[in-house]
Amino acid sequence: MSVPVSNNEIKFVKSLEQKKFRDAEGMFVVEGEKLVEEASRSSFDVFRVYKTSEIGFHAMSRMTLLTTPSPALAVIRKPADLVIKDLAYFSLPENGLFLALDGIRDPGNLGTILRIADWFGIEAVFASMDTVDVFNPKVVQATMGAIFRVKFHYCDISRLCRFFTLSGGDAYGTFLDGMDIYKKELNTGELTKSLIVIGNESNGISKEVAGTINERLYIPPYPPDDPGSESLNAAVATAVTVAEFRRRLISKA
Repeated sequence: MSVPVSNNEIKFVKSLEQKKFRDAEGMFVVEGEKLVEEASRSSFDVFRVYKTSEIGFHAMSRMTLLTTPSPALAVIRKPADLVIKDLAYFSLPENGLFLALDGIRDPGNLGTILRIADWFGIEAVFASMDTVDVFNPKVVQATMGAIFRVKFHYCDISRLCRFFTLSGGDAYGTFLDGMDIYKKELNTGELTKSLIVIGNESNGISKEVAGTINERLYIPPYPPDDPGSESLNAAVATAVTVAEFRRRLISKA
């Protein structure tokens, strides 16, 4: 026998598809048995779990934010430290490799970047306030669970870059006029903090943020004098850049 679910509960879950309600309630939705299990094992606060086997297919089909309902759905509370308003009071380790996202707008890109950060052991991912909401259902699904393992914060990226450089670290960014990433010496984060900034899908790194970056990198095409495309996808550029930083670190071992 199915456990009854009220219309108000269904409306509440459906409302979390929109950012304004996620912000107002401080909650978001994950769907799928794997993601719900990941959430339950994480430090995130799970508010409520719904299972098709308990509430019935009809109720879950009315509640789901996906095209096809999953066997499980959970409502999760957002972390309290999602937005960093004052970096002066935010504690960072003395070393490590970090990512900063300057205006990433595509949910699929953000989700994929979090998977990349998870795979390569990035210490934390920071994003500008105009970056797509990390709890957008499309982002959550695209992370494949990485959202529960990667530290993520919104903040002022320009100030973050200055924080890294003034504290003896480095802030890297990819530019068309940068130095060849495969030839340049890189701060892998082994001894001091190292930040990699990834720019907007269409416009790249903003002028404001570019002015605070002290190391400009370029990912060369092949052949070097005949690039087939104008640029790389933001998530692809992230993977290539982070992989090179990690390769350098591994080669030192």
